[in-house]
Amino acid sequence: MSITPNKYAFGMIGLGTMGRSLLLNMADHGFAVAGHDKDTSKVASLNEEGKDKNVKGFGDAKEFIQSLTTPRAIMMLVPAGKIVDSVIEELIPLLDKGDILIDGGNSHFTDTNRRVDELESQGLHFFGMGVSGGEEGARRGPSMMPGGDKDAYNVMKPIFEAIAAKVDGVPCVTYIGPGASGHFVKMVHNGIEYGLMQLIAETYEILKNGLKLDNEAIRKVFTKWNEGRLQSFLMDITKDIFAIKAPGTDHLLIDDIKDEAKAKGTGKWTSQVAMDLQAPIPTIDSAVSMRDLSKYKQLREQASALYSNDATPLNVNTDEFISALEQAFYFSMIITYAQGMHLLSRASEEYNYNLKLGEIAKIWRGGCIIRSAFLNDIFNAYQKDAKLAHLLLDNGVRNLVSDAVKGARRVLSATIAAGIAAPAYAASLSYFDNFRNKRMPSNLTQAQRDYFGAHTYELIGKEGVFHTQWVEKSND
Repeated sequence: MSITPNKYAFGMIGLGTMGRSLLLNMADHGFAVAGHDKDTSKVASLNEEGKDKNVKGFGDAKEFIQSLTTPRAIMMLVPAGKIVDSVIEELIPLLDKGDILIDGGNSHFTDTNRRVDELESQGLHFFGMGVSGGEEGARRGPSMMPGGDKDAYNVMKPIFEAIAAKVDGVPCVTYIGPGASGHFVKMVHNGIEYGLMQLIAETYEILKNGLKLDNEAIRKVFTKWNEGRLQSFLMDITKDIFAIKAPGTDHLLIDDIKDEAKAKGTGKWTSQVAMDLQAPIPTIDSAVSMRDLSKYKQLREQASALYSNDATPLNVNTDEFISALEQAFYFSMIITYAQGMHLLSRASEEYNYNLKLGEIAKIWRGGCIIRSAFLNDIFNAYQKDAKLAHLLLDNGVRNLVSDAVKGARRVLSATIAAGIAAPAYAASLSYFDNFRNKRMPSNLTQAQRDYFGAHTYELIGKEGVFHTQWVEKSND
């Protein structure tokens, strides 16, 4: 991918915040890059921000394509769905066989599967790549999850390794696997993100309405936690949020923000495919449901007027309870990651992705939204046993969970009694308690299914399937 005069080694379609930031990152690392967008103001922004770099924006698609070295390498960063197909349709007549096309957006993995087949049949190299880190990550070093055409990735590898976040000198990018595996892993990453964000929101609710702490006290809690084993990107930005005042006021901006959470769909996709694969992820499911419930603001207000709000402050020693809450968060955070990793394990088997879960944990340690100190423990667990069936079966993780679960029980006992909702905390503990239960009450469920639908059941220590006539039929 050498550069000739007035030619660019890499092209980006979509010059929004992420696309523009990635291009500038590449230019900082010595690569000559070009960008295209139909919005001329975005083209102008790229040219202004990159005026001292080897980067150029184009409003005309043909001119953009002609500016690239061959074989061309082009990345799309446009909204998922029909827009991606539309861009590909416009590009195909302008491309030559052997050119490389990369979808860097949050496309659904089934769409990526289809595009892999369609573009391969036309002689084009294509792969989907999840990119995490937001604007700052894209500009300074994201975590990237490329999957699909391995030969095409190897061509791009020098650029992506140069611009990726680094942890201990190791780039936070690796080849994920075949097909749509890159986008699948990014989808699960986003599902874990949903779960962690919901746990932080519930923690805020407990601190504010349960312990009656003011915003400054809450900020101090999150700040202290971020200095310990709960250190993470999400905890870091949360402490910052509790220091930002609304413009022109003496109160925090957080108090002016409406309690209706938006979503782009990746959390929902994670829950949907987890059900398809029969991989339970109840903490993540709870987070998706709570975002949905938050949107019914008018209904919640009507219910608030109809039902007495009997939530009461927690009658506890504040310092001791915050210590238990830290344990509860750590426990639930571990469970959230464990659910996500188990889903990846199931998908790897079902879709023949051959995912290396340790490598995925390694590239999530820097640059991405779910980066945290605990990802080192996940990485170490899969380094010890690459075929580990479930993260909770690792001895090191077992010790961490066994120590922290006491806090989860104390917090949930108190919040339930006080009428304070903590659904993601509750889902995490219930998942754990049943995961370690060698005899769940599902035998009753099987009996019921056989009773009303003759669905049959299996017996302990006896081969075959069985059916019982549970009540005698009347001769009348």
